[in-house]
Amino acid sequence: MIQKKQTPAPAEGPSQTSTAIYGLRPVIEAIDGNTHIDRILLQNGLSGALSSDLKSRIRDKGIPYQFVPVEKLNRLAKGNHQGVVALISPIVFHKALELIPALMEGDKVPVVLMLDHVTDVRNFGAIVRTAECAGADAVIVPDHGSAQIGNDAVKTSSGALLRLPVCRESNLKTVLNLARQCGMQVVAATEKGAVSYLDVDFTQPTLLIMGAEETGISPELLKLCDIKAKLPIMGQVQSLNVSVAAGVFLYEVLRQRC
Repeated sequence: MIQKKQTPAPAEGPSQTSTAIYGLRPVIEAIDGNTHIDRILLQNGLSGALSSDLKSRIRDKGIPYQFVPVEKLNRLAKGNHQGVVALISPIVFHKALELIPALMEGDKVPVVLMLDHVTDVRNFGAIVRTAECAGADAVIVPDHGSAQIGNDAVKTSSGALLRLPVCRESNLKTVLNLARQCGMQVVAATEKGAVSYLDVDFTQPTLLIMGAEETGISPELLKLCDIKAKLPIMGQVQSLNVSVAAGVFLYEVLRQRC
């Protein structure tokens, strides 16, 4: 089990834990030092020259961020956070624009999983665990509107997040277009599908998209999919938990390739 351990604070003020860095200058230094940051939380109404410098760095690096009430920052940082807390990622993120072409040039027929706004950490961790077990080659998530990839996610994934490449991208449409250009079929798992998942040829290079349980796959992404496949539903409840649905699809891919 991964535990949070407090690191002693430097004499001049803000410090960090094993899961977060807080304080304006420490966070700026972490960004400049290419620390693997999952996202940055900024206090509502944060202003000043140093905070403007920080916001500029956040935008330049493309780091996900959000504005939150001060009470949330107080819960995360026991010291003087100065209105900013950076949540540290336990993993190194990959670039889909580099990873997908490399996978297509390899000896294995690749299967890549894209998660469109799956925000529940437990679902996310369970999906990554299944993906790793089923032989998926990578997982792609959006940089905004995705589950926090912290120690809880690693624990829920049983460590799979430390083994399976994860790409965090600002534009999923660009990734889908690249995948298609590289020769991958793009398959959407959706109740709006016209074919059964059993009728999809998963022996081809495949990028599989799963959407959030409440909203499904974004319409702009659905338009770019080559195949929209569905799971049969025989009961009164009209949808499955997204981690369960992902498991069914991924193991159908594995079944066809074994």
